[in-house]
Amino acid sequence: MARVIAALLLACALALPAAAADKPGYPRFMSLRANEVNLRAGPGERYPIQWVYRRKGLPVEVIDSYDVWRRVRDWQGTEGWIHIRLLSPMRTVIIKADTRTIYQQPARDSPALAKLEPGVIANLLECRNAWCRIETKGRRVVRGWLLRSEIWGVTPDETVD
Repeated sequence: MARVIAALLLACALALPAAAADKPGYPRFMSLRANEVNLRAGPGERYPIQWVYRRKGLPVEVIDSYDVWRRVRDWQGTEGWIHIRLLSPMRTVIIKADTRTIYQQPARDSPALAKLEPGVIANLLECRNAWCRIETKGRRVVRGWLLRSEIWGVTPDETVD
């Protein structure tokens, strides 16, 4: 009997690190994979739809998980559950409150490339200290630098390569 208990305890101890390694760290950022994504009150299709997102590429912060469902928060603070198949690992950001200037280099005295309005979504390419390099979507592609504090979709101390 003691051997059986010892074997079970050993099996449990060996399984714990693997299970912990399977669960990704939170919070982290992802983006919406489709043009129409339901945000639900709970982790399952039986839960009511609270909101319907209609912006493919919108960044969301994943704050928890249950099975194939991810609890997310959007840039305005709305929280709910989305099925994992509707999320993409593609990193995007959204321009916060005011019109922002995108610069050629990570410095305010660098040449300005464009002005971006609040709500514009861009691909996140990298972050260095206080600056992040982004690529705009749309008719005209622009790659440049914005202050990290001017966008939502990256944490203040996160390294993005």
